[in-house]
Amino acid sequence: MTDPVVSAQTRTPYGPADSGLVDSGTADSGPADADSANEGYPRRVIDALKSRYHRTPWWVTVLVIFVVSRLVTTGIMLAFAAAQAQNAWTLASPDYFSFATIWDGHWYYIISAVGYPSTLPLTAEGNVGESAWAFMPGYPGLVAVLSWLLGMPFSVAAVVVSVGFALGTALMFYRVLALVLPSGTAMFSVVLFCVAPLSPILQVAYAESMNLFFLTCALYLLLKRRYWLLLPVIAVMSLTRPSGLAFALALGLHVLYRLAIRKREAFPVREFVASSTAALFSALMGFAWLLIAWAVTGSLTAYTDTELAWRSAYVGYGHLIPFAGWVQGANWWIPSPWGPILLVLAVALFAVAMFTPWVRRLGVDLRLWVASYVLYLLAVFFPQSSVFRLLVPVFPLLGAVAVPKSPVYRTVVVLLFIAGQVGWIYIAWWVDGYDWTPP
Repeated sequence: MTDPVVSAQTRTPYGPADSGLVDSGTADSGPADADSANEGYPRRVIDALKSRYHRTPWWVTVLVIFVVSRLVTTGIMLAFAAAQAQNAWTLASPDYFSFATIWDGHWYYIISAVGYPSTLPLTAEGNVGESAWAFMPGYPGLVAVLSWLLGMPFSVAAVVVSVGFALGTALMFYRVLALVLPSGTAMFSVVLFCVAPLSPILQVAYAESMNLFFLTCALYLLLKRRYWLLLPVIAVMSLTRPSGLAFALALGLHVLYRLAIRKREAFPVREFVASSTAALFSALMGFAWLLIAWAVTGSLTAYTDTELAWRSAYVGYGHLIPFAGWVQGANWWIPSPWGPILLVLAVALFAVAMFTPWVRRLGVDLRLWVASYVLYLLAVFFPQSSVFRLLVPVFPLLGAVAVPKSPVYRTVVVLLFIAGQVGWIYIAWWVDGYDWTPP
């Protein structure tokens, strides 16, 4: 961030150090001199601000961006909270912390208070119903510890944990993108991350912030080829949000890619062993929660059956069949044959987008992660309103959105993103009577 050379002209707001606002060689400046000085003043101020910006440590800039963006989002959230009617979780017009712990936040509260059931709840028809097993223990466990240590209510501790990890993610996101993009583009990517339509999720009682932090750390270590350090990061990440299998696929593709290009980029045996071990470990951690649920409940399908209970309102109960959810969803949302046709078209457009010039600037590894995660979602998810939240881990694509340097373009994108926050909170977070669009 710091320019190695900063001229004397930009070290002070008013030009060289030995000059002032009035020419020292002329006691009586004429009108033309005054007009010239006035015309040059804005330019000097802009140059001074640019100089100060370039001399500011990168982490200070990220911190300022984060704080300002959180103030904007908090203002939007408070406006919706003031208009919130009584609902299943809060009274009318709740305070911020109560408003931030609705929806899945209540499940995390249950987990932090009583843990997980040893017996799966069943519906009247004998199917596995909704329970805490659909939510991984990393986030509620940490919130419970912080709440106990500091004597905070769950709602306050949950927001503190989320905001803390969100700041960590913003800092690490800059470090990741600065490895593949110019510093200015990487910094604007941080701006987009902080004001993105789904950025309110960074300051509520959801596990996304914590997961994104460890994901960003994992991507940084991957780009730096620090494979052994990936192991503890993957372990925590995989027990915070479902991500181990997708990251294992990304690592496996990374290993294959490095093998394919080993003639022009060395791939030492020690790095092959380390990266392959990390890929296998990530795959194991991808199944860890399923195995833990099996050990506690005695049902091998405890975790998957619990997850499937959430889609039963759309397509009924059934077994997890890879990639079937999106086909079912396409037919549910859009009459056949147009639903599946549009699904295929969307997948094809995504594949093409991954090879556009802007996205290719992200490099191979970040694109492998994005592609692997999207493939994972296609394999296991049923599309409904939560799909926008579940797409948050593809946030490295914001680096591609940040590539154009036009001030007009960047201003418009920021304003559209902030408007998107309003839209997402209205559609998915704010509870309006019987609400079937959960976040």
